[in-house]
Amino acid sequence: MDEVKQLVTDIKNKHLKPIYFLMGEEPYYIDKISDFIEKTILTEEERGFNQMILYGRDISVEDIISNAKRYPMMAEYQVVIVKEAQDLSRTIEKLSSYAENPQPTTILVVNYKYKKIDKRKSLYKSLKKTGVIYESKKLYENQVADWIRRVLSPKGYSITPKAAQMLVEFLGTDLSKINNELEKLQIILPSNSQITPDVIEENIGISKDYNNFELRKAIGDKDAIKAHKIVNYFAENPKDNPMVVTVSLLFNFFSQLLHFHGLKDRSPRSVASALRINPYFVNEYVSAARNYPMRKVSGIVSVLRDFDVKSKGVGANSVPQGDLLKELLVRILD
Repeated sequence: MDEVKQLVTDIKNKHLKPIYFLMGEEPYYIDKISDFIEKTILTEEERGFNQMILYGRDISVEDIISNAKRYPMMAEYQVVIVKEAQDLSRTIEKLSSYAENPQPTTILVVNYKYKKIDKRKSLYKSLKKTGVIYESKKLYENQVADWIRRVLSPKGYSITPKAAQMLVEFLGTDLSKINNELEKLQIILPSNSQITPDVIEENIGISKDYNNFELRKAIGDKDAIKAHKIVNYFAENPKDNPMVVTVSLLFNFFSQLLHFHGLKDRSPRSVASALRINPYFVNEYVSAARNYPMRKVSGIVSVLRDFDVKSKGVGANSVPQGDLLKELLVRILD
């Protein structure tokens, strides 16, 4: 995020480069940077003659170079933006000839989503000399809640740890999806509001009581009644609560719990750092460790591996996923 801020600051201050090659697994920042350039470099009057949007599926690398070599009309720069450039992955290396000697009056923006170019080849080396290469890396699940807080803070909003975790568990690590939901909430809520589980439930439709976050906590506390209630709810609503997601989250939880058992320093700060979790959730692991000794945790991890395969239809095609989930819960709590 700091790299993005610096890049945006440089563009605002007119410290421009002739090529911005935006690549990587996370499309959110690629889109954000590209959109910022599209709206910032040229005035509204200049864009008509000097801004061009191209799409990788419709063009060739030669077309990109041809357009990039044009001169601007009555403006200091022309801007050429290539979207979905990953469709040109087989021939993108041909852009190296232009990257070696780019047109100084052209700002070329290449959106190369979900992929990376080979750092050993000439295109990457040329771009490093003459332009900007930004790699947008996918965030790990344990990093997304902190990202949510950092996005909300400058806009005057805060979010509780549980509410952030609900969003991550429901939407995964797709930053664009999460940001869309956050923007909806910002329209509804006044500034300086705190986003709580109740707000999430009322406006996004994620149950604050029947979700993987609450199931994990109930299992960790060995609250069998609550855990069975949640699993029964999942069984009745399988489309909204796919078993493969639940098994994956439980596997991560018990894998972290196994790590916890091996820690010598169990101070909250040390545990949060070692397990890469928010300090708010440390007590859950302390409680679960009391209820599940290391040997039991090892057995549960093995069981979860088996059920992960079954949840994907291997060896259990005729068994409803709700029944599999109930069986899994019994095996864990046994």
